[in-house]
Amino acid sequence: MYTLIKQENKARRGKFETVHGTFQTPCFMNVGTAAAIKGGISSVDLKDLKCQVELCNTYHLHVRPSDKIIREMGGLHRFMNWDKPILTDSGGFQVFSLAKLRKIKEEGVYFNSHVDGRKIFMGPEESMQIQSNLGSTIAMAFDECVENPAKHDYSKRSCERTVRWLYRCKDEMERLNSLHDTINKHQLLFGINQGCTYEDLRVWHMEEIAKLDLDGYAVGGLAVGEPTSEMYRMLDAVVPVMPENKIRYLMGVGTPLNIIEGVARGIDLFDCVMPSRNARHATIFTWSGIMHATNKCYETDPLPLDPQCDCPTCRNFSRSYIRHLFKANEQLAGRLAVMHNLYFYNTLMEKIRDAIDNGCFEQFREKYSPLLSSHLIENGGK
Repeated sequence: MYTLIKQENKARRGKFETVHGTFQTPCFMNVGTAAAIKGGISSVDLKDLKCQVELCNTYHLHVRPSDKIIREMGGLHRFMNWDKPILTDSGGFQVFSLAKLRKIKEEGVYFNSHVDGRKIFMGPEESMQIQSNLGSTIAMAFDECVENPAKHDYSKRSCERTVRWLYRCKDEMERLNSLHDTINKHQLLFGINQGCTYEDLRVWHMEEIAKLDLDGYAVGGLAVGEPTSEMYRMLDAVVPVMPENKIRYLMGVGTPLNIIEGVARGIDLFDCVMPSRNARHATIFTWSGIMHATNKCYETDPLPLDPQCDCPTCRNFSRSYIRHLFKANEQLAGRLAVMHNLYFYNTLMEKIRDAIDNGCFEQFREKYSPLLSSHLIENGGK
């Protein structure tokens, strides 16, 4: 259940209560696609990195090791030793982005696994069944993520089908949650708003799915290649028609600037692989801007990655050492960098929450939006 605590203009400060604990919003979910953060980060590490919610992926876990194995192991929380909330993406985006051969029909999608080529069918009922086997805290509805750009006519038909699929998702989840052997009988369901970059479709689709009174609502199909200005335009159109008493989730976003701007438009929940993916390629987020840890100017630099950061990496290791690890292709380089970036993102959300609590979010936005998007002047540091 979502509770709005305070609001500054459109920026919202709240909390979301679940069977696996309460998390504070705005919140960034750390992405562990296959039940692990890439870069060698365990669920034990995540608690030290201030993670509130982890996101795992239905499609990837269904393919490997299989949701039935995870169910046999007691569900995803036991499998990965994580006792806080987990959100599972429905698999819809991966079906449309990874599956080379796919056929979309009213009953669902037929496609081939990107791992071994075997034929798979996934529809609303199958997605709910897989997520029920995983026992996640929050399950996402199965939807069609349409490529941008797409014609208005196809986008409209896709939105209508996604609404029909959502009704089926809700019915199937209610059935699964009523079974005596279901791992998580309190699993929550979020619906996903689609409509490409057409304002009329976004608004119509949101109004339709809001009728189901779900546990939360997400905006999907953005941050997939369209200009950032288009994403903001869509948010400006759709957020005002999202239910005020439900949590709002912007899927797959994004940069620190995107997050600050999303919060300013009324978004509560975010996820993105960017902090971990960039870290594994030596791109580091700091409170003074973006740095590239392999640059030669850091060869003999004794400072931590970010002197303003107190993450485990910054407390213990120098820029010089981390640069060496990357140059030597040591796995520890990625681990230390990922730890820092995740800590940075989770601390960013803390600072945003504090700013809204104190009624100074607009000042925070004005200061940090340009700063966090800038690059360090890497001639020995900024």
